[in-house]
Amino acid sequence: MNWSSRAIRDAARQGDYGRVVSLARRDAGLSQRQLGDACGISQSAVSRLEGRGTASYDMTILARAATHLHIPPRLVGLADHTATQVAENGQHDVHRRNFLVGTAAIAAAPALAALPSEPADTRQAATLRVATTAFRRLDGTTPSRHLSEPVLAHLRLTQTVTAEAESSDQRARLAAVGSEAASLAGWLAWDMNDIGSARTWYGTAIKAARASGDRLLTAYQLGSLAGFEADAGNAAQGLALVHRARRQLGEVAPAIASAWLGTVEALAHAAEGNRAAADAALEQAARHTEAVPDEQPPPWPWVFSFTPSKVAAARLTCGARLGLPQWVSASQDAATAALASGHEKQRALLALDLAAAHMAEGRLDGAFAIAARALEAGERYRSGRVIERARSLRRAYTSATPPRVIRDFDDRLHGIYL
Repeated sequence: MNWSSRAIRDAARQGDYGRVVSLARRDAGLSQRQLGDACGISQSAVSRLEGRGTASYDMTILARAATHLHIPPRLVGLADHTATQVAENGQHDVHRRNFLVGTAAIAAAPALAALPSEPADTRQAATLRVATTAFRRLDGTTPSRHLSEPVLAHLRLTQTVTAEAESSDQRARLAAVGSEAASLAGWLAWDMNDIGSARTWYGTAIKAARASGDRLLTAYQLGSLAGFEADAGNAAQGLALVHRARRQLGEVAPAIASAWLGTVEALAHAAEGNRAAADAALEQAARHTEAVPDEQPPPWPWVFSFTPSKVAAARLTCGARLGLPQWVSASQDAATAALASGHEKQRALLALDLAAAHMAEGRLDGAFAIAARALEAGERYRSGRVIERARSLRRAYTSATPPRVIRDFDDRLHGIYL
């Protein structure tokens, strides 16, 4: 491609970056669907990108397309160093270094500002909770192996302080903090594919939540273990845990809790192969999600809000589990925010679900191009869960003479040792 051609220069100068992408795509001999497959987006998303003219752009999608087509970043309004970061990490992760440096201070500021006016025992619990929140926010951009040791040390400290508490009220407050820390330890173990430890820590989180007397926290921890079991294929156990979580919530539950549990239930139904039940649970989750904005900020222990994009991402994952590519393609655009989120390990898992759907439709080039990018993230963050999901995807394809794209994928996969 002649990047100095008049057509390219005029489009870039006018800010019509979609036109630049369109010209480069055609010069490369790619259809919109082929470019979409390679970038992990739908054909319709590529079409909208190319037709945006001088309007504002989703910089994540634009950067991915530019990177794949080898377009000089300056021609699509990106600095060279920014384009790669956005294409790989999502536009909100461009400031990753600043986030890593300042996250603990940012997370701590609101709670610490309120501490002096509170009793000493309340300040103690609040201070410990601030540390847990900071660790949770670091999870999206930090290898779990790096976080696991400090989180476990923090959990042991919290458990020790709880055991030494003088009053039952203080022990209950500290038990709630310990529950959240144990749940985070379970999440990190899960990411490292340490299944036994993950189950142990989730169990610890549930016991501590019950000791705290906080029904919302107990429901959250039961739902977290339900999600873990559903992902592992243990549908019956996952559904039983969801039902127990709902009993904890009672009749008047926060919308975010009901929406989130609906997606967990859907994943459990998908694990048992029940399409109708999964669809019904997702529809219910979508209805509850409409009421979530009225609850901003989300009630603790939820740290992040719940959006329609997350319901769409859950449908995408259910579609991959059920072998329903039509669910995946129908959800892909709505799940764009999740596919471009700053939580790289979660984004890689979702991308592998998308790859599974492409493979089911026989689109091997697109499937393994997406899977290769997810594998890179799994290797970079040493995520055993991502790597194992990539291996599972590869096992689903059998052929005595696999095409080149799969042989290249095998070379990458076989060289990974965590």
